[in-house]
Amino acid sequence: MDKERKGLWLGFLGVVIFAMTTPMTRLAVGPAADPQLSPLFVVAGRAALAGVLSLVYLVLTRAPRPRGAQWSALAVSAAGTVVGFPLFLGLGLREVDAMHAAVITGVLPLGTAIAAAVFFRQRPSIGFWACAAVGCALVLAFAVQSGGGLQWADGVLLLAVVSGSIGYVAGAHLSRQLQAEHVICWVLAISMPFTLPLMAWTWPAQPVHTGAWIGFGYVTLFSMWLGFFAWYRGLALGGTLRVSQVQLVQPFLTLLFAVPVLGERLSASTVLFSLAVIATVFVGRKMPTHSPVPPSPPVSPPVTSPVTSSRNSA
Repeated sequence: MDKERKGLWLGFLGVVIFAMTTPMTRLAVGPAADPQLSPLFVVAGRAALAGVLSLVYLVLTRAPRPRGAQWSALAVSAAGTVVGFPLFLGLGLREVDAMHAAVITGVLPLGTAIAAAVFFRQRPSIGFWACAAVGCALVLAFAVQSGGGLQWADGVLLLAVVSGSIGYVAGAHLSRQLQAEHVICWVLAISMPFTLPLMAWTWPAQPVHTGAWIGFGYVTLFSMWLGFFAWYRGLALGGTLRVSQVQLVQPFLTLLFAVPVLGERLSASTVLFSLAVIATVFVGRKMPTHSPVPPSPPVSPPVTSPVTSSRNSA
């Protein structure tokens, strides 16, 4: 199997793993009528336990330590992917079902593209911003149509999109400098002084269903750790532009997984809005973005000394 094909399959495997995150998080936290694990415990616990695995991996692979500005980029990635995204997702899933959340968070790839454009100081085309506006309008229309109006949970889920977008961009930036698998491991490792005490403090005092622990185990081992291994390795082997396109099917896979995992009913309107969001994201990511033109180098003053001139020529 050639590198590009292997990269596509690994990227698709990562997307399948991430598509299960929403229904498994819903399983872990439970609905408001029957709460299970607290969203704060899920956030801290999954990151802390995955952090232990990450430390072992970093030691076994003799990973080099980050340097200089890489530490601040790791902190930004941790704030977005370890804390912000799972916390806001868990809070939102207490109030809405997994299918609703899948459509709202379906704009995550477009949000990541916007964050990347801002971070790398690119200038997206008018078409790109038009797709972004249409995507947001579709999400808001779906929220109003499915919930009888905008809910508090919809705003929280959009905060999850913002957090995840910023965290993914910081991690992608670091993946150009560090080995891809080491990035998520360092992100989790530096979070442990925060996540371990918080996990102990929020440990459930009351018994919870076995299904909640299964959901928690999944988001710990797969969503927070192994999924990033497959995804980042796929991007490295197959190329970011080509492999990242498979992420477009993630919202639809989430809808399908919510049926057997949670017993949710897949309605025609949910499928239509999901497909519309996927189409908008696809078109938006095809729109050009322009990197800033670097300033021209300053013109050197004329050299009058023959000796200096000959040295400059050499």
